[in-house]
Amino acid sequence: MLLENARISKEENIPMCQDTGFAVVFIELGQDVHVEDGDLNEAVTEGVRRGYKEGYLRKSIVSHPLERVNTGDNTPCVIHTTIVPGDNIKITIAPKGGGSENMSALKMLKPADGIEGVKEFVKKTVKEAGPNPCPPLVVGVGIGGTMEKAAIMAKEALLREVGSENPQEELISLEQELLDNINKLGIGPQGLGGKVTALAVHVKTFAAHIASLPVAVNINCHAARHKTVVL
Repeated sequence: MLLENARISKEENIPMCQDTGFAVVFIELGQDVHVEDGDLNEAVTEGVRRGYKEGYLRKSIVSHPLERVNTGDNTPCVIHTTIVPGDNIKITIAPKGGGSENMSALKMLKPADGIEGVKEFVKKTVKEAGPNPCPPLVVGVGIGGTMEKAAIMAKEALLREVGSENPQEELISLEQELLDNINKLGIGPQGLGGKVTALAVHVKTFAAHIASLPVAVNINCHAARHKTVVL
């Protein structure tokens, strides 16, 4: 049923899920680029606004987390900007559904917890999520850095194409072990049971403080949507 839904979505050019997500935008801004005649963040936000309106995509954003009034155009978006060498602007948009985002988690492990602590936390997070994030999943894991760095890395990890190999050779076996452990949970597609709870686990790492071992798990449903353009 999931495959048939994906086929119809592609052929009819319509969303494969009613939750068309919170627009998360990653910008790699070349240090030699100068943006003229306006503000880059405002331009990206306007692009999101037009895209959701003209594409008849569901408007899912409220202006205040407590007052809960819908903005009506799916903005504002979340923008992460990184300065990089070069004279191009690389923009990646990744609409993130609320159901899977809600099942994500972060924990500040002790360094003594080590790799086994990381494995257990990832497995526990997916197990407790159960059917809520609409499995089969793509699981992003960020290890190291600070609290916010780990969380951003986990989300960035979701941008890697499913089936691609981790560029850090030492993480390849870890990703496979995490995937095997998750699929042994038996949650299965849509939580109905089976051996495919996740399609992939992608891990990113960064340096850490001697007293810290942050780990973030950002869960995505099988509709791991993202698109990149280079200007």
